[in-house]
Amino acid sequence: MIPLLEFPNLVQHYAPYFQNVFSAEAFIEFQRYISGLIVSENKTVDGINRLFVTEARNQSSLNRLLTASPFSLTALNQARLELLADLPGTQMKAKGVLSLDDTLLTHYGQEFEHIALLFDHTSSSYVWAHNLVTLHYSDDQTDYPVLFELWKPVDVTELEAGLRAAGIPLKASKETLKTDAPAKWRGYLVGVWQRRQKKLPALRELYASKLSIAQALLQQWVTEHPAAKLPVVFDNWYTQPDFCRFLTQELALPYVGTLADTDKVNLKEGQFTLGEFAQQLKTEHLHAVATQGKPRFRPITILYKGERETYLSYCNTHHCHHFGKQRLVINYRQADLADNPTFYISNRLTWQAPGITRIRRHRWPVEVYHEEGKAEGLDQYQLRSFSAIQRHVALVAVVYSLLRAAQHDPDLHVQLQRQLNVTLEGNPAAWRRATQAQSLWSLGLFISIGLAQGQSLETLLAPFIRAICRN
Repeated sequence: MIPLLEFPNLVQHYAPYFQNVFSAEAFIEFQRYISGLIVSENKTVDGINRLFVTEARNQSSLNRLLTASPFSLTALNQARLELLADLPGTQMKAKGVLSLDDTLLTHYGQEFEHIALLFDHTSSSYVWAHNLVTLHYSDDQTDYPVLFELWKPVDVTELEAGLRAAGIPLKASKETLKTDAPAKWRGYLVGVWQRRQKKLPALRELYASKLSIAQALLQQWVTEHPAAKLPVVFDNWYTQPDFCRFLTQELALPYVGTLADTDKVNLKEGQFTLGEFAQQLKTEHLHAVATQGKPRFRPITILYKGERETYLSYCNTHHCHHFGKQRLVINYRQADLADNPTFYISNRLTWQAPGITRIRRHRWPVEVYHEEGKAEGLDQYQLRSFSAIQRHVALVAVVYSLLRAAQHDPDLHVQLQRQLNVTLEGNPAAWRRATQAQSLWSLGLFISIGLAQGQSLETLLAPFIRAICRN
């Protein structure tokens, strides 16, 4: 733990952007909280409160910021985006990309509001977690979250009542699942809801699935940025026919989705899986290379975050099963096609492989944000209230955005480099370490000045020792 004698330079530098969001007292607690999220390894309210040794306050003040302060999450997010829009390096650009993804915020125990037992693909096991859906922006200079929302598990009782009130018939043979297999009963009701809500929009009010949240985030984006037609990229889970049609028909947004080798494509010879089609193309390509014929895959080069990447790529328009006519790209990384292919589709039928591949590459930063965001405390909360957890997540997004802004802020660069005499790297983790180092510098300066003024080391260190040893 590095004790804080003052708010870090980075927080002082950007805090004025958020002043109108909070009351005077809440604004102080806001600065304390985000300072702690950056500097402390313990991201809990208690851990953050312990950092401020020369201005000791009861942790209930920080708790109130998350549980009782009347600030608006919408206003907070707007202030964050306005800050990013003020710096050329973090402004949204014509070649920017929006990406969608979700992540599990894992916790032990069931006492957290709206926590659910969810499957974690990284550990191949079920864990208790909240699920965060994020709409993320990325270009070659920067990336940051734009909009986000925590998913809530379905209320089975409300869903059943809503379906019945809408006149949706439920199978009598399924009724025993209520008591015998509640999870299967929930799955049955959600399945009925998924099928019927397509034709009965009123049913959408009963439950917000991850796809529903993703649609709402994108609808909000389009409403707030009607002239911006940034492409949207997403992984295989979000590449579902209805979602793709929503983007094309209702939002008129270009997209790049991801298919699996088990998805199907309709060819003149019949219907094949993409894995089978890729193998056919690979065989034809290797034969053409050996006989000096026309290869099926051609080399392409893209520029991503300042680095050149090369692929062997097939690109053509095909009818993909359930998706209709799509621009299909199949990519390999190795010249002999020995690696596993990747499959991308787009609703822009004139786009070529380099453009589609470049856009798809910009899906990766949202995963990096979820991982680095967890280093900033995204999943390190002990709050039980769902609304308080939402506020915590929003404040972590503020911290990540401040660290991104700092990379492109020459005034802050000069200030910290002069003080620390180090070369600052260009990623959020490096700027978090630089802020920790600056806090350590302030502590050393405080002790040095105190000793020069004749104070004893014991006197100077006493409040720090009390803070560290405090229960």
